Amino acid sequence: MDPHFLILPVAATLLAIVAAAFGIALTGRARLSRLLIPMSGGFLVLVAIFGLIPELATDIGWIRALPLVALGAGSLMAVDRLAFPICPSCDRDTPQAVAAPLLAATAVHAFVDGWGLVAVQVAAPLAGKAVAAAIILHKIPEGLALGSIIGMLPGRRRIGPVNVSLAWCGAAELSTVAGGAVGLWLTPAEWVSYPLAIAAGTFLFLGIQAMRTAHIHQPS
Repeated sequence: MDPHFLILPVAATLLAIVAAAFGIALTGRARLSRLLIPMSGGFLVLVAIFGLIPELATDIGWIRALPLVALGAGSLMAVDRLAFPICPSCDRDTPQAVAAPLLAATAVHAFVDGWGLVAVQVAAPLAGKAVAAAIILHKIPEGLALGSIIGMLPGRRRIGPVNVSLAWCGAAELSTVAGGAVGLWLTPAEWVSYPLAIAAGTFLFLGIQAMRTAHIHQPS
């Protein structure tokens, strides 16, 4: 598999880390990230519904594609309900005690993003550019929100020249590259449409979760 497919996951990771740095710098200014998060989520949902899923249905049929999409969404929903928020970057009201689950869940989210960025380049050439654009744009509000949450946690902000909050955010977002590497290794074109359909379901869930923040954070 062409290693050039990793360019987008690396670019997405760097974009998310830069956005996290801005989020840390803008700690306490929630309005911007609360506006961008639902907008990016809506874009992700639209691209999945009108771009990725129809192309996958053409490849493997609606009868196979739709249950796999439902499996992807349902799996994240189960984790979100029974374990921890799978899109914690969508929620700025996360208490300090869940910093570790917050970073872990963001890493899972980022891993899916990286795998998706590689998979769409291989299996969905028509919708791939739109899906990749949606994922990459989604990294901006994701990084902003993650940085603003971690930046509000108590503790020492710097160790020498290292900003601790940014280092933790960067470590979580590096899972995007890890996901891309796994996608590069496990993405033969013959069967990639099946896991990509599951990934499409995760994009739907993540997008809807992000859109819900527009309602959750409305002023009373």
